[in-house]
Amino acid sequence: MRYEGQIYRPFSEADSYLLQCTVGCSHNACTFCGMYRDRKYRVRGLDEIRTDIGMAREHYGDIDKVFLCDGDAVAIDTPALLEILNTLYDTFPSLRHVGTYVGPGSTLAKPLSELTALRSAGLTKAYLGVESGDDRVLKEIRKGVTAAQMLEAGQNLVAAGINLSAMVLLGIAGKGARSHEHAVATAEITNEMKPRYLAALTYTPVPGTPLHGKFSRGEFVLPDPFGTLEEVKLMFENITIDGVKFIGAHASNYLPISGMLQKDRARMLAAVDAVLKTRDMSALRSEKMRGL
Repeated sequence: MRYEGQIYRPFSEADSYLLQCTVGCSHNACTFCGMYRDRKYRVRGLDEIRTDIGMAREHYGDIDKVFLCDGDAVAIDTPALLEILNTLYDTFPSLRHVGTYVGPGSTLAKPLSELTALRSAGLTKAYLGVESGDDRVLKEIRKGVTAAQMLEAGQNLVAAGINLSAMVLLGIAGKGARSHEHAVATAEITNEMKPRYLAALTYTPVPGTPLHGKFSRGEFVLPDPFGTLEEVKLMFENITIDGVKFIGAHASNYLPISGMLQKDRARMLAAVDAVLKTRDMSALRSEKMRGL
């Protein structure tokens, strides 16, 4: 398969065929993210993409899952993206899932009718980097949208029938009172957005990014591991909607924990409370075992 630059995908897409439709991210300004800083955003040509799909058919045979790379394939013009989806489903008879990262700005640039058309053509899952429901945090990390705009982007994806995985960052507000506000606001935006999945990752400073520079200079202080668990607890306590799968097993997290809200809420809260009560570091994932 042909790829340009390092390829990233959600851990839940580990068994998907990775089809690079864009190079880089259309926004590429978030202060915490270093994934695409080494490349200029561009959309690959349809002929290139069709050729890659044909190569994948020859190499893998029939497949049932595809993930569209890089950082924001939904930014592609809708007719071209529909053509890619149609080619994929024509090429792979067993295909049942096509997922992609989506940016809030590029999602808002598409009317609901286009998002619905993409769902009808087989775009089944979108991974939206919500990061926080707090306006101040979103501004500081240069997400490019307000909390209200982030909410609208997520609600539009849900309204289109696309399975939404909202990704949030523990610790991204730093240590102190803002951590509490970030956690509560993130729970609130989750209640209104109603994603199918809520995936929590723990912010880890990435060298070469603006936020890492602030961290190195002491201008941004990370919560300690128990501080990030306090944020998880606040989210569990303030998320009131039902049927959301919380996914906290990412390698960056100190306490891997997952379950359905509200069904598993008591169990997950008890697990967090037990660690917060003892403050036992041995109950947490060690630093050498954590990663992005």
